[in-house]
Amino acid sequence: MMKPDKIRDMSDREIDENLKNLRKELFNLRFQLATRQLHNPARVMLVRKDIARLLTVKKKRELRKEV
Repeated sequence: MMKPDKIRDMSDREIDENLKNLRKELFNLRFQLATRQLHNPARVMLVRKDIARLLTVKKKRELRKEV
């Protein structure tokens, strides 16, 4: 789980890279879930929350740039 302070310290490029990696991981987790090979179902929720945290920080930065 990523902490919000850690995310805020990341550059825009790092946030985008983490989003890309987490979305790939989420796809793989969903695939494993569908094929009943997932060992830790709670990981799906953690990855989704991390994606949401990254998107929130990214959106706040975009809004700050507009003002």
